[in-house]
Amino acid sequence: MAKKIIITIDGWSSCGKSTLAKQLAKKLGYAYIDSGAMYRAITLYFLRNHIDWTDEKEVAEALDHIHLHFEHNENSKQSEIFLNEENVEYVIRDLVIAEKVSEVASIAAVRTCAVAQQQKMGKKKGIVMDGRDIGTTVFPNAELKIFMTADIATRVERRFKEMYEKNPNITVEEVKDNLEMRDYIDSHREVSPLRKADDAILLDNTHISMEEQLDFALGLVKQLKEKAGV
Repeated sequence: MAKKIIITIDGWSSCGKSTLAKQLAKKLGYAYIDSGAMYRAITLYFLRNHIDWTDEKEVAEALDHIHLHFEHNENSKQSEIFLNEENVEYVIRDLVIAEKVSEVASIAAVRTCAVAQQQKMGKKKGIVMDGRDIGTTVFPNAELKIFMTADIATRVERRFKEMYEKNPNITVEEVKDNLEMRDYIDSHREVSPLRKADDAILLDNTHISMEEQLDFALGLVKQLKEKAGV
């Protein structure tokens, strides 16, 4: 049996991290873990329960009542996140969540909670996980790390198309403002800021297709396994 590895995919918002991670996991027969969905679900809980996330005690108490897990949806063939036994996969994609998630994810207690759950999920290996700090904080010893980027205009266009399907009233300006705000918060937070791991391989997909980026990633896996003799 081929030895399984951990693959981390980090990068900026709307770079297609989730798309690549899902495709890669499917091709390799690995589990896909959407770390961003975990932070979005926590943000959803905070908003629903009017949690003051500037209050450390309130945050700590709230986190004790948050239970997250992923389930495979046979119809969509996707891994979907559950918050306290409720499927919130589609609720967490709302712009209201997008506007607050970086703020919530910058809280030390929130990251500690999420990282502990993520590391537990990776103990058996054979996973692809995407996020902001997976290769630097969650799995610093992962066998393969990819860092994704794309120019801001491309990212805004992709995000706008995604959001417009759910909210036709959204504007390009709103999407651009949201992305720039998230970029700043993600890269300037004190705890686990977004940065490229020293041993991560850069993938700029501004001018390449989803098929081309998947081929690139699969090539990296093949090289790694050939080098390791597995």
